[in-house]
Amino acid sequence: MGSWYLYSLIALLLMGSQRFLYKVTAEKRCNSALTTALFMGTVTLLSAVSYFSGETPPSDFRVLLLLSLINSASFAGATILHIEALRHLPASVTFPINRLNLILVILASVIYFGEQLSHWQWLGVLLGFGVVVILGRDTAKSGGSSVVDYARSGYWFLAGAILCGAVSSFSCKFAAIHTGKTDFMALSYLLATLFSLLINRTWKKSADHGNIKASVLIGLVMGVLNFFGFYAFLTALESGPLSSIAMIVGMHFVIAIVLSALIYREQLTHRRIGGIILTLIAVWLLKR
Repeated sequence: MGSWYLYSLIALLLMGSQRFLYKVTAEKRCNSALTTALFMGTVTLLSAVSYFSGETPPSDFRVLLLLSLINSASFAGATILHIEALRHLPASVTFPINRLNLILVILASVIYFGEQLSHWQWLGVLLGFGVVVILGRDTAKSGGSSVVDYARSGYWFLAGAILCGAVSSFSCKFAAIHTGKTDFMALSYLLATLFSLLINRTWKKSADHGNIKASVLIGLVMGVLNFFGFYAFLTALESGPLSSIAMIVGMHFVIAIVLSALIYREQLTHRRIGGIILTLIAVWLLKR
């Protein structure tokens, strides 16, 4: 298999470690918008240094700006919404369900890029919808009406994160083809940082500022992990198929769930384990 597969695995490991820090952010009650802004600012700085220190030819600025705007707004929204969902739902629920944005990515790939899905891949899509039902019933059975109402808010956050994540992935494919990697990363993450700061300012009056010191530290670490992981992701997208790469990298939630169970002792019920297994099967079936 081509080099895109190796870069996809690298992105899987790095982004899985970064996604676990979403859980750490929620557990330490950090300011999610501030943490997001800091991690995106770190990626912006690293990308700018890499761009200006290299010899990458400049991209068409209009295309670069358009794709950066779309990617930054959707990625910032997906990140913050996912962290907020983790305040209402356990990682073993949020991470598998959030990965269902793969379904939207695959459908968009079929419609726009003309990629064909086999019968097994369509079965994977159906299994993906089954994960939502299984994990949703698990949350509903975990407590009374107050628990269900609290969890319902988490699912609304997740729905927004899924949509934003799909838009972000699709825009990355276009960027990998039509722009340079480092200049796209620099501009996209700069704009995403601004979006996150605006969201932080909007929520400022109603949201707790949280643990500022932890927010800063976690944001910086997330930035370093994401810089190398996202660069590997874009490198894979240059020559590889969007659907396959998105599926491989999309398995990063398993790393986050395992670390959450080991470090935070999150309970893995039979339904949650079943949901995780079905998600992995769905991702495997969707592989080209």
